[in-house]
Formats: sequence, structure tokens, C-alpha cells
Amino acid sequence: MHRISDTELRLLRVFVAVADAGGFAAAQPALNIGATTVSNHMASLEERLGVKLCERGRGGFRLTDKGRIVYDSARRLLEAAEAFRSQAASLKGTLAGELRIGLLDSTASDPDSPMIPAIRRFSRRDHQAHLRLSIDGPQELERLVLDGSLDLAIGSFPRRVPSLVYTPIYAERQDFYCGRGHRLFGLPEAEIRLDEIRRARIVTRGYWNQHDIVRLDLPATAAAATVFEMEAQAMLVLSGAYLGFLPAHYARQWVERGELRALLPEALSYDAPFDLVVRRGTRLSQVAAAFAADLLAERPGAERTGPERTGL
Repeated sequence: MHRISDTELRLLRVFVAVADAGGFAAAQPALNIGATTVSNHMASLEERLGVKLCERGRGGFRLTDKGRIVYDSARRLLEAAEAFRSQAASLKGTLAGELRIGLLDSTASDPDSPMIPAIRRFSRRDHQAHLRLSIDGPQELERLVLDGSLDLAIGSFPRRVPSLVYTPIYAERQDFYCGRGHRLFGLPEAEIRLDEIRRARIVTRGYWNQHDIVRLDLPATAAAATVFEMEAQAMLVLSGAYLGFLPAHYARQWVERGELRALLPEALSYDAPFDLVVRRGTRLSQVAAAFAADLLAERPGAERTGPERTGL
């Protein structure tokens, strides 16, 4: 392949999507094409390059050594092409390009989250940007920002990675809940003791495991269940068999229906800080910088003015 044509760029995009997803079938939703088409595109790219890019079978999907080299080069090429497209559009005064944002799950119902107002504010700009929102846990969001798969991420991160920049945007209240059917559910508040809570089955969020347990002054091995999605956490607590933390805004619907109850809020409730995260030392694309400015302008307590610029 001596000159890169539009066809070859499309094939490289398919290959990168397949590698990122970890397989042909897993890449179908992102590519919006069928399995046969994905397979044909991959075969065509391998034929044009003259190398085998991946292995797949009973052992699962993996890139070959040469496939890894092509993948790294293709990522750089596609990112450069996207940056050029964005820069060219900006010369006409129009924001363009792909904007890739990562979020934690179950945050849409939080009235303090600036995400929905920021999307609304961004939509008022003159732009032709394509937004791609994805949901992941904190550690995975950090990894995706670091490797360039995401432009920015919004979440609550239990640690700080030196290669990332964290900008505070809001806080999410966390309460400790029990479900109807649990023996503590009907007790008066004055009769509930921390030592009783510590003896109960506790479910923790895997990405915040130590933090959940430390707040109860329990050893790391004390968790009776571990989850990695908020809905799974809610299911276990709603069962009445487990106790655990949930965002107050997310739990409100069940509290109002009398299915959940917050325990000892004065002792156990806390605010989880949410940050905007970008990669340190990397200049954001104009479209990403514009969205970051809109997000910061919609933070609780921020002045509501027109579109702003940010130093991120």
C-alpha cells in the first residue's frame, strides 16, 4: 500500500474498531455493519497489506505482532486525519470532528451533574461534530484517556494518575442503604448501631472497593459481594439481603416508593468528587476544548454566560 486512498482509510478504521473491541462480533455495534462485512473488510485489508493482522478462533481474538504494529500506526494516522479535518473546519469558523467522552454509569439523574446542560450549551454552537459517549468504570476511563481513545472523561476517581489532569466539576452524594425486607429496614434510627451494620452482608463497588469498606472501618476482605455497575449494586441492596452505598439521586426513586432506606446518614453519607479528566501535556482538539469549556461553565455555582474558552 503506497498511497492511502479513501477506501484504505475506511478499512483501517474497521481494523482499529475491531482491535479496540477485541473481536469481529464485538465491533459490529460501533461500526453498524454485519459480521460478514466486517470479515470481508478485514480480509481485504490483509490482502492489500500482505500481512496477517489477527488470529481468531477457540483461543479468542488477538493481534499478531505485525498486526500490533499496523494498529499503532493506523491509530496515529486516523488521529492525524481527524485533527486535520477539525483544524480545516475551524478555519471556516465551524467546529468539526469526533468528540469522544467517557462517563460513569447512572449519573443522568443527578441534578448537580453539568453534563446534560453542557450538551445543551454545546448544541448552540456552530458545529458539525460527531459525539461519541461511552460508559465505563473509573480505571478504564483513565486508561482510555491516556491511550487517546477518549478526548476527556467525567467521573469520580479514587486515585490520581500523574499523566492526567483532574479538574473538579461537582460532587455526588452517596448514602448507605438497606432494602425493604432487611432486618434493619424497620428499626427506628436511634436503635441502629454501626456494629450491627458491620456484621451484615456488604456489597461494594469493585472500582471503589477499598473506599466503601474503609468508610465502614472494615477489613478489605469483609465484602460479601462485589459489583462493577450501579444497577447491579441497586439490585443487591433492593433484595434486602445486602447493604451498600448508592448515589442519593439514583436511589431516590426507590426511597420514594418505600423500597430503600438510607442508614445513619450523619455517620455514613459522603460526597464523591467528580472531575473532568484529560491527558497531561496534550493539546485538546478545538471541538474537545469547546465542550470542556461548556462543561466547566455549567458547573454548580458557575456564572451562566455565553460559550467560554478553557485553558485545558
